[in-house]
Amino acid sequence: MTCWETVQAYGLRSLGIGEKLLPRTDFTVCQQFTLIGSGLLWNIYFGVLALAFGFFLANALALAKASRSPWTRKPAEWFIFVFRGSPLFIQFFLAYEALVMLPRAGIEIFGLTVQTAWTTRAWAGALFVLFLNTSAYSAEIFYGALRSIPKGDLEAAEAYGITGWQKFRRIQWPTMLRLGWPAYTNEAIFLFHATTLVFFSGFPAFSQQGDALYYANYFADKTFNPFIPYPIVGFYFILLTLLVTLLFGRINRHLNRYLPQNQKSRIRLRPQVIR
Repeated sequence: MTCWETVQAYGLRSLGIGEKLLPRTDFTVCQQFTLIGSGLLWNIYFGVLALAFGFFLANALALAKASRSPWTRKPAEWFIFVFRGSPLFIQFFLAYEALVMLPRAGIEIFGLTVQTAWTTRAWAGALFVLFLNTSAYSAEIFYGALRSIPKGDLEAAEAYGITGWQKFRRIQWPTMLRLGWPAYTNEAIFLFHATTLVFFSGFPAFSQQGDALYYANYFADKTFNPFIPYPIVGFYFILLTLLVTLLFGRINRHLNRYLPQNQKSRIRLRPQVIR
C-alpha cells in the first residue's frame, strides 16, 4: 500500500470513514502520520467547541463575579474556584462516574424519556468537562481585564451620556476583550493541549475512533518504539499551536486597531531648503 493509498484509507478513520481495521503488521511512518493526524480531528473538535461555548459562559461569569449582588457574585466565585482549584483529570473522572450513575433507560421529564447513554461518550461527556473548565479559567481572565478598564474611559463615556447597556456594549466589553485577549490566547493553547487528557479519562473511544494520543499509544504498544509516534503527536500540536497563535493574533490586531501605536503613519516628503 502506497502512502497516498494509506491516506485515503485511514485519513478520516477517526470519524468512522474509511478502513475499519487498524494496521496489524508492517507499521510505516506514513501510517503513523496519517492515523495520528486523523485522531487529531477529535482534539480539534474538543478544543474548538469548548472554546466557542466557553467564551460566552466565561463572559457571563466574569460579569457575575463583578456584580454587587452577592446572590449573583458568590455562585460565580465558587464555580470559578472549584474548577480552577481541582485538576482537570479529576474533573474527567468525577464527571464520568456521575454520568454512569444516570439510569440507562433514560430520565422521564414531563412524560418523555430522555436518553442518557450518550452522555458517557467522549464526544459529549469529555467536551462538557472541557467546556466548564475553560469557562472558569477564561472567566477569571476576563474578570481581571474588566477590573483593569481605565476609569477615565468610563467617566468619558458618562460625560457623553453613554450609560447602562450602551456603555457596556461600546466601552466596557470591547476594552475587556482587548485587555484580556493575550492571556485568553494562552488559555486557548493550553485547552488544545489539555484535550490529550481525554485519552486518559474514563470516557471510552467508540469503535477505536480515538484522538491523536489514542493512535500514538497504539503504535507505541505494537512497535515497542515510542520515539516515533509521540514526537509525531508533538509535531501536530506544534502546528496546531501555530495556527491558534496566528488566528488569535489576527483577532488581537482587530481589537487593537483603534490604538494610536497600531495606526500606520503616512510618509511625508519634507525636503530641506538649501541655504
